[in-house]
Amino acid sequence: MACSLAELKEKEVVNTIDGKIMGFISDIEIDVCTGRVLRICLPSSEKYFSFFSSKDQICIPWDCIEKIGSDIILVRYLAPPQIPPKNRC
Repeated sequence: MACSLAELKEKEVVNTIDGKIMGFISDIEIDVCTGRVLRICLPSSEKYFSFFSSKDQICIPWDCIEKIGSDIILVRYLAPPQIPPKNRC
């Protein structure tokens, strides 16, 4: 099965761990030496002050993708724990 980037961007990403809709693909990371897709990236639902920062993205390794259907992408993704910022005195 072949799929273009434009077609992938139209599919909704759903996490099978908690059933939550994560959003739509905004970017894909590719290893240019091997031509393999490394990760899919989605905009984060938490947007603070870093407007164009990588913190505004959730990058899901390609190995976490369970199924690509006609209108949905199922992923098994456990987000890394969030470390609260340190208080500055």
